[in-house]
Amino acid sequence: MSTNSQSTIALHILSRIRYEQDRKDTFISSEVIARSVNTNPVFIRRILSALNKAGLVQVRRGSVNGGWKLAKVAGDITLLDVYDAVNGGPLQELHHSEPNDNCPVGRGIKPTLRMYYDRAELAFRNELAATSLEAVYQDIMENAQTR
Repeated sequence: MSTNSQSTIALHILSRIRYEQDRKDTFISSEVIARSVNTNPVFIRRILSALNKAGLVQVRRGSVNGGWKLAKVAGDITLLDVYDAVNGGPLQELHHSEPNDNCPVGRGIKPTLRMYYDRAELAFRNELAATSLEAVYQDIMENAQTR
């Protein structure tokens, strides 16, 4: 099983767009973003599409002045907004098939794990909701200076 990195890629994308806004108030192409992330522009556009649908970025079509821009001030975008835009479903999934109800473990595993997973998910979501893209961006810029 692999870990989902779409939130990380989405935060990289949004931070790169935020960086561009410091330099000039313009739209940035998915090709430029893809070079920063070091991946394919098609993959970047897929994530940008989800961010656009969530109202976090806006797009301007065109080959000359086209590209992507933040739709909100970075301080108004939370990590939870980003996570919800690109990730579907809970942090932890329960069984894909029903456990054996004739077994005591099979009967009790789902309600037990749901309780633990729900608490963990709430803590995770609260932490993401308390952190803005702007805070992440400022930390990125600080860490970039120390390297």
